[in-house]
Amino acid sequence: MTIIDLSLPIRPHVRWKTEVTIVSDFGDPQHPFRSSRLKMPAHGFTHCDGFSHFLRDGTPVDAMPLETWVGDAAIVDLSHVGPNHGVTAEDLAARGSYVRAGDIALLRTDWPRKRSWETREFWTEAPYTTAEACRWLVARGVKAVGYDYPPDFPIRYVVTGERRPVAPEEWVTHHTFFPAGVGVIEYLTNLDRIERRRVRFVALPLRLEGGDGAPARAIAILD
Repeated sequence: MTIIDLSLPIRPHVRWKTEVTIVSDFGDPQHPFRSSRLKMPAHGFTHCDGFSHFLRDGTPVDAMPLETWVGDAAIVDLSHVGPNHGVTAEDLAARGSYVRAGDIALLRTDWPRKRSWETREFWTEAPYTTAEACRWLVARGVKAVGYDYPPDFPIRYVVTGERRPVAPEEWVTHHTFFPAGVGVIEYLTNLDRIERRRVRFVALPLRLEGGDGAPARAIAILD
């Protein structure tokens, strides 16, 4: 069995405030263990969204079926999509004809190879998902979608601090997928290392009670 890690490492980041604090070390005679405390956002790094992240009465991440995050995945090669360009329904139809009902669709743009995920440019120059592409995936019957790029165009305004009105429907992946019951796995990496169209995929979110999202370790399993 070959396992490919699709998760970003957790460490201090330009966008996400992350702290690892050592609370005890081996020299403590009362507590001879090294123990640390992690402080990080629930929606930082590789993570799964709960429907309650966007829908007021949506299901929290710990109450969503585990089957949402585990299963057959179709990797759609969209590496031709350049900076500041949208992933379209035409792209998916041309390059993802093998996506089946019940699949987890993994959208591979190779953006982590084109811009470092630890820079502002990763977020402000990225490809994004169009509403038409989201509707194509819903019509295809996928149960979840994962990305190696920031999926919604307005994320660049969050990163730059630009203050402008953003309608809820502009967050097209959340606006389209969540009401349709489609799970979302954000900020994958290493999709370019999978040299096949289909793979077994696992991205289990931490069981954060009532959480609107939770960090996950995402992997591809090559039998």
